[in-house]
Amino acid sequence: MGRIRIVKRSGFSGWKQALIYVIAIVVSLLIGAILLLALGADPLKFYRNMITIGLIDNKFAYKNVEGLIKLFTPLLITSIALALSFRMKFWNIGGEGQFTIGAITSSAVALVFGDTLPPVILLIFMVIAGMLSAGIYGVIVALLKVKFGTNETLLTLMLNYVALYLLKFFGETSGAWNVFLNPESARPRFQTFPESAFMPVIKIGKFSLNISLIIAILICVFIFIYLKKTKSGYEISVIGDSISTAKYAGMKVNRIIVRTMFMSACLIGLAGTCYVSTSHTLSTSVTNNVGWTGIVVAWLSKLNTIGIFVTAVLISVLRFGCQVASTEYTALDSNFADLLQGIILFIVLAADFFVRFKIVFSSKAKEEE
Repeated sequence: MGRIRIVKRSGFSGWKQALIYVIAIVVSLLIGAILLLALGADPLKFYRNMITIGLIDNKFAYKNVEGLIKLFTPLLITSIALALSFRMKFWNIGGEGQFTIGAITSSAVALVFGDTLPPVILLIFMVIAGMLSAGIYGVIVALLKVKFGTNETLLTLMLNYVALYLLKFFGETSGAWNVFLNPESARPRFQTFPESAFMPVIKIGKFSLNISLIIAILICVFIFIYLKKTKSGYEISVIGDSISTAKYAGMKVNRIIVRTMFMSACLIGLAGTCYVSTSHTLSTSVTNNVGWTGIVVAWLSKLNTIGIFVTAVLISVLRFGCQVASTEYTALDSNFADLLQGIILFIVLAADFFVRFKIVFSSKAKEEE
């Protein structure tokens, strides 16, 4: 009886890898083109608008760039943060929950203290609240892992839903105690932040450069240096390669795991804070699936910081471009944009699997020999 084994591939040249990724993208776009034709849309026009995010012949093109930055910033921070824990093979699947908790607590600070604190102080408090709450939410899993050997994948996954339903509770339960809802609305609706809680922008003509983008780039640079040049970054890599080796070298493995997970969750909480202070409100769809997409970005970039930046840009263009291109066709909506994104990402991930691994068919008799 034959057996199927998955073996890690070695010696795969760079140009072959690039060719496989290009073929995967072309195949996914062809599938998308067939779907577009079936819905009566012009694939060439759709893809042109998608790739250019609607900038061609658009007198309000700066608005599209602002929208792209709003999507890109939390994705970049979340992807970088997840890669931190993934590097030591601590599978933090809780980006959605940590992002949500950071968004909730920073929103609470904005709505409670927005009219009493100066803008700079208020934003600092929002950042601290978002980072600490998400950090604590994530570090709970790390502590359970090092103390009792629990499965971090299951725990972080379940905590996503705890955070999701907590947000849903705040969004649907009216009462004088609920600072998140607009008291003047007839039905439950999240209220807008006071202007003092808005993320600052730098005006460049009509274009508004959101400060959160600069924060995200600085975090990217910091994590690159942290991983490449510091002892703590080296310890993360050693634990990812072999916990036994790390222990033999005298590293305090449990402490490093807890520290790194706290840092990872804190950064995701910061992403949540940046998003709500840019959107100026909380919402039940606040994450925009950034926790899940961040996992894809980190995986495709092989946890490389520069690769994460590039991949986050490309996926942000894909996601935002799909939304922009869909608006020109009545038969298309945001659901089609999500479908096309899913097709492209699924086929690219499948290609990435075959770049990293190969499937070997062998008979039982041959293995015994």
